[in-house]
Amino acid sequence: MNFDNKNFILAIVLSMLIIFGWQYFYAAPLQQKLAAQTQTAQTQQAAAPAVGGSVPGMTPEAIAASREEALAKSPRLAIKSDYVSGSINLKGAMIDDLHLLRYRETIDPESPTITFLSPSGTPGALFAEQGVVPATGTTARLPDSNTVWTAPASAVLSENNPVTLTWDNGAGLKFARKIQLSDEYLFTVEQTVENMSGAPVAMIPYARIQRQDTPHVSGYWVFFEGMLGWLDGSLHEVHYSDVNGQTEPDRRDTTGGWIGFTDKYWAAAAIPDQTMPVTASFIHTKFDNRDLYQTDYLARTAMVVEPGKSASSTSLLFAGAKVVRTINAIENLHQIQGFSYIIDWGWFYFLTKPFFHLLDWIKGLVGNFGVAILIATVLVKAAVFPLANKSYASMSKMKKLQPEMERLKKEYPDDKMKQQQEMMALYKREKVSPLSGCLPVVVQIPIFFALYKVILTSIELRHAPFFGWIRDLSAPDPTSLFNLFGLIPWTPPHMLMIGVWPIIMGITMWLQMRLNPMPPDPVQASLFNWMPVMFTFMLGTFPAGLVIYWAWSNTLSILQQSFIMKRHGVEIDFFGNVRNSLPFLKKKAES
Repeated sequence: MNFDNKNFILAIVLSMLIIFGWQYFYAAPLQQKLAAQTQTAQTQQAAAPAVGGSVPGMTPEAIAASREEALAKSPRLAIKSDYVSGSINLKGAMIDDLHLLRYRETIDPESPTITFLSPSGTPGALFAEQGVVPATGTTARLPDSNTVWTAPASAVLSENNPVTLTWDNGAGLKFARKIQLSDEYLFTVEQTVENMSGAPVAMIPYARIQRQDTPHVSGYWVFFEGMLGWLDGSLHEVHYSDVNGQTEPDRRDTTGGWIGFTDKYWAAAAIPDQTMPVTASFIHTKFDNRDLYQTDYLARTAMVVEPGKSASSTSLLFAGAKVVRTINAIENLHQIQGFSYIIDWGWFYFLTKPFFHLLDWIKGLVGNFGVAILIATVLVKAAVFPLANKSYASMSKMKKLQPEMERLKKEYPDDKMKQQQEMMALYKREKVSPLSGCLPVVVQIPIFFALYKVILTSIELRHAPFFGWIRDLSAPDPTSLFNLFGLIPWTPPHMLMIGVWPIIMGITMWLQMRLNPMPPDPVQASLFNWMPVMFTFMLGTFPAGLVIYWAWSNTLSILQQSFIMKRHGVEIDFFGNVRNSLPFLKKKAES
């Protein structure tokens, strides 16, 4: 078997392992980690704070006929900014109505904006609440989920207009809740209590985020969707399935940090004062056949308000899009522990984060993420050119050694050990590496993985257009060969959505393989011919941005390899190799 062909088959196998095998190696350790976390939580449950009290329960409102009906049931304070719109439910002072104005459900600019938070009782409800509960021994009436707060007349919460809600318990305690909106999706909630009674009052601050019904998740292991938090200096990820059948809340003591829910592109997180010791909880229960999930925290130290004094407690709520720039700014400005981990960069963050920032920087210059991918590919190719040059140079030397290698095979036809010894001596004498042909592919493996994760997880690439029919780099090419690219009014099955760019990728892969002669073995030759077809179908359902990268990378590799081979005096019979790879042309040439 031709040695170059051995290398190429090995390179193809490595590529296939990356496309399919990485999920196994990525998922298995993650499953073990989550199982260990669940076991630890079951055997080392954190006790409720000694000061007493508990976060409000998990009973939802009655199921509403519609979202509009649920919103109309209670008085509301409007929210309006350049990034979000919605309202605060004055009953309980819950933030439960939020639309993300910069993002739409589809690439159609007229499609509805993303609805992120919804009131209790609505399908897929998601809402947040901050408050206080009485400490042990406190009998004073405190605000709860049924308390109706008073808002200033005609007030609207916006980035430049904080709003203060008030409530008087009628027994000497006056409560004020100042809510500010900043950093696009960050709410600051300052709770103040003025004690005009004759006795001290002790209360415990809390915050909770509740999700009703199990949400649909994408199912990719490449990014996490579920309940998560940065607790006690580390990230804790809890899948919805992990807490099904839960008999006790999963509680963990921490100082500061955050806890909440994350979707592919959106997240909601309750963030305590970073110096405050709290007990954080992941909770699941069922009510009226509905799955209810809650993440919350409860302070481990009571806030005591002496007569004639006032006290306050401040917390944050993030609810919105996981924009890298925004997340990093919030983490740095408010010194929130591990907040950047709300974006799932994965275990290989040292590859994915730099690659994202490279793409984002180039996009800022050229204005298009697709073009940024093309330019980044060129830069990466240039960066690894010395390695590729050395590899292709070694491959070129190997080609020149083919006659000598064939002579050794004929000289020692029945002594494989002697044959291998002589070949290794030949490699050493000529200073070539038998694995040199695999190095270019090995170098591309981490780049492919980093780009795959960036395209799938970064909201910056969601609905990011390229040119022509590619209007979303994070989605597969919408065209298909099997309906003649839209000429036939028929939508093929998902596996047959083989668009223009996957076909271009397959063609460039096939052409790259033609730089080497076809192997003499018919089975190997057939494998070489069908391999690009197999990859075309495999990558047909991948994000278009990744397929464009692969096609462009193949094209650059063809130019790079041809240049290096010619520089080292290796003849490239490209058209002859093409002819020999197609049986009907080969027969015609031989006749």
